[in-house]
Amino acid sequence: MAISLRTDSLGSIEPDIEVFRARPEDTEAVLQLLVQTAEWLRSKGSQQWSGLLQGEDSHQTPEAIKRGEVYLFMQGSMLAGIVMLMQKESAWDRELWGAEGHESAIYLHRLAISREAAGKNLGEAIVRWAASGIVFKGKDRIRLDCIANNAKLNAFYLSCGYAYKGSAVNEMGEFNKYEMMC
Repeated sequence: MAISLRTDSLGSIEPDIEVFRARPEDTEAVLQLLVQTAEWLRSKGSQQWSGLLQGEDSHQTPEAIKRGEVYLFMQGSMLAGIVMLMQKESAWDRELWGAEGHESAIYLHRLAISREAAGKNLGEAIVRWAASGIVFKGKDRIRLDCIANNAKLNAFYLSCGYAYKGSAVNEMGEFNKYEMMC
């Protein structure tokens, strides 16, 4: 997935990976990467993000792009990865985290790495950048959740310095919650 070269970089996280805020014209490439990731997850036996394969986008990605909450990680013209950083909690976040503590939190969703860029620790670099490479006024923590039965993903977030904050169950299953002060 290629995106035209841009000059509005927010910096770099690796010598050859630059960060950009997604723009509406990037929506198609972002959605393609999300679907590609959902297909890869399915090939690994996971149902995570399976709604994307039926055209369901529970995180309303085009709207999140318009709000400036989606970040692109570009290797030249290749979209290597994305992440969504929401400054206001969603209904999903309120359901999992309860009613308290949202004012000072950023919510990390939809971390996706292209298969071409996989295996190079880009996911870890993006998660670390989210906690220390960008500042959101009035926010002092990053929160995220992941499916509880994915041991590898849970270990990944712990290895990136996130603290386990318990689990929550809803109609979609059991999810572990993680938080990092930033």
